[in-house]
Amino acid sequence: MEKKIKVLFVCVHNSARSQMAEAFLNELGSEFFFAESAGLEAGTLNPLAVAVMKEEGIDISNNKTKSAFDFFKQGKLYHYVITVCDESSKERCPLFPGITKRIHWSFDDPSSLTGSEEEKLEKTRQIRDHIKAAVEDFIRNVK
Repeated sequence: MEKKIKVLFVCVHNSARSQMAEAFLNELGSEFFFAESAGLEAGTLNPLAVAVMKEEGIDISNNKTKSAFDFFKQGKLYHYVITVCDESSKERCPLFPGITKRIHWSFDDPSSLTGSEEEKLEKTRQIRDHIKAAVEDFIRNVK
């Protein structure tokens, strides 16, 4: 059996964007990839992210938020570390030993959305769809 390509998705609190990216890569690319996600600091799982992923048939409601620094301290190694936060936050991400590639995908933060619940839900769906498209492109280009 071939070794899977290990990928870590990192955002600020591991509450939405990185959780969605991890779930999509593990769902769509499980034959070739193993994904984990973490935040610069562990936060609280975003209920909007849970809801829009459930619409895709993926349940992340029991996921725990994790700290990238805990993974770093554990000496975990990844082939790719993909930051999914804004430009200023990506610079705070730890450097992991053994990384062959570091990638940045910029996505809006669902926790900073404004408007009614339905408007925030619709904007989170758009973020989810952009993340899914990025993961699908990643799978096509890396495997």
